[in-house]
Amino acid sequence: MNTDELEWALMKAERRVLEIQTKLHRWANDDSHRRFDDLFNLVADPAFMLVAWDRVRGNKGARTAGVDGRTARSIEAGQGVEVFLDGLRTQLRDRSFQPVPVRERMIPKANGKLRRLGIPTVADRVVQASLKLVLEPVFEADFLPYSYGFRPNRRAHGAIAETRYFASHSYEWVVEGDITACFDEISHTALMDRVRNRIGDKRVLLLVKAFLKSGIMSRDRALMDTRTGTPQGGILSPLLAVDCRSGW
Repeated sequence: MNTDELEWALMKAERRVLEIQTKLHRWANDDSHRRFDDLFNLVADPAFMLVAWDRVRGNKGARTAGVDGRTARSIEAGQGVEVFLDGLRTQLRDRSFQPVPVRERMIPKANGKLRRLGIPTVADRVVQASLKLVLEPVFEADFLPYSYGFRPNRRAHGAIAETRYFASHSYEWVVEGDITACFDEISHTALMDRVRNRIGDKRVLLLVKAFLKSGIMSRDRALMDTRTGTPQGGILSPLLAVDCRSGW
């Protein structure tokens, strides 16, 4: 598939994904107790996978490789996008797909401490991005309007603007808090219980759990189990963290 064909295919894919996302969000809004039982086929749908690839390819971390050493550019230059995505869809459908450990990278924080970043492989990023495209419109229906973290079209500036508004309309206190090691300490059991409130498709649940349990490959090549938490750096992690927080 040449560049023009890929761009045309991507335009059609984005239109299809948006239409389905709109339906999922409407259905979730209409019935707060509805559980979605047939979502896995969307995760492996060619349109969702192509849009997921585009999101991964366009991300600023696209040049960073996971434990397999592959980047988005190396895939484009090697087997090509079409072959790569076809193979990934096949693995999802025949259930042979298995996430691999994320690559550990320590990055400095503003307070001088280090924060662990988990870098998934490109293949795992694409599957996570496709999962996010499917799950996000469902979970968005349950998030509170004043929750600004890790949500589409919301950012810190919006939270600041709302704080200023309330402060000028009789509110006198602003309480700032922080959840210590939020991404690292989230209970997988509690998180999966939250996900099951909306998702009944066992294949999707198994896929989410597989990413949670995929492990971390340290800088000295030692494999560490992930019994809690969602790795910072994973595309799906912020959505899962927000969904877990929404139940607190």
